[in-house]
Amino acid sequence: SPYPIPELKAYLKLFRKHFYRCESLHTLERFVTGQMSDIERKSGAGIAEGVAGLSEGAVYRLMVETEWDEEALNQQRVETMLAGWVAGDGVLVVDEGSYPRQGDKCVGVGRQYCGELGKVANCQVFVTGHYVDPYYAWPTSGRLYLLEEWANDAARREEARIPEDVVFQTKPEIALDVIDQARKMGVPFEGVVADGGYGNNPNFLAGLEERGLWCGVAVACDFGVCLADEIAAGDAPLHRADAVVARQPTSAWQTITWRKGSEGLLTKQFVAIRAHRATAEWTGPEGWLVGEHPLPKEEAEAEDQKEKPQYYWSDLPVDTPLARLAEVLHRRPSIERGYQDGKGEGGQKHYPARRWSSFHRHLVIEMLTLSWLIRQQPQPKEVVIQTA
Repeated sequence: SPYPIPELKAYLKLFRKHFYRCESLHTLERFVTGQMSDIERKSGAGIAEGVAGLSEGAVYRLMVETEWDEEALNQQRVETMLAGWVAGDGVLVVDEGSYPRQGDKCVGVGRQYCGELGKVANCQVFVTGHYVDPYYAWPTSGRLYLLEEWANDAARREEARIPEDVVFQTKPEIALDVIDQARKMGVPFEGVVADGGYGNNPNFLAGLEERGLWCGVAVACDFGVCLADEIAAGDAPLHRADAVVARQPTSAWQTITWRKGSEGLLTKQFVAIRAHRATAEWTGPEGWLVGEHPLPKEEAEAEDQKEKPQYYWSDLPVDTPLARLAEVLHRRPSIERGYQDGKGEGGQKHYPARRWSSFHRHLVIEMLTLSWLIRQQPQPKEVVIQTA
């Protein structure tokens, strides 16, 4: 339609101060409308062709030429979410997304693990933060992961207009920056949830400890621990996570339903053991080693999916109930819908940004779109936590 959605137009007018010209705000409204449409390929050209009142040149000017501060706009977006879409007991979920690409011109592109494809492929990878509480989930910020081959290539840096202060960082290092940025923006959280790419990184876990944040992270089956009771007894050999969990008696496991999903109650069996994360060289702080496996066949309502056991590490306090651990550790799947919207509704998957600023401008606009969609949703369903 050539006419804007009234609610969307009113929402975007909140961000008018970031643009010198009304044309830019009009382009933003038309582009966001295109992101939410059923246009198959949501590149700049694709959206311009499918949305009335928008040209490819206008999209290019918004993403590349027009002077506006995407970080300042994102700060204001977060402030609007903090004003009404926070229920308390929030965590920051750190994750990453990826966009398959052709060629070598897109900023940061290269052969690396692509989560969307589940294999190594030519792609762009970025790290994000999401505020998640029992009712709400929305993005805070994100940053492109710059491969070392890009960071050290002066010619490619110049062509992609990569700022001089951007240096190579590992994804866990970027994640810590995203966490710091969220705190500076006033996002309320005391813990961080992440997948095994971060849970298995000792520097990332140490960074959380230095910041006074608790963690709830997935870990690999060979994650090293020393058992708390063995340390107390003066004999603390190093154990693998899977070996410790496998030794737990049936009576130690609890069946826990932590949330209602789109297809019913989400239920698994859990066990938790007090331990210290450790390697052969050092022993770290005490926390919880958590094991998870699907319900036995006779308890499962659906067909056996042959799910593999999962392992987690958390340094929540010693008196934390297992049901609380299970619920917090599963906050991460709450953002998967956001990534689906970002690839389907937002469409950065189809926007092959060649400049550093263009990539992050599009990412901020995508988060702006997601935030508006979240604001249109009815109140979330009541959270359910049950134990048996």
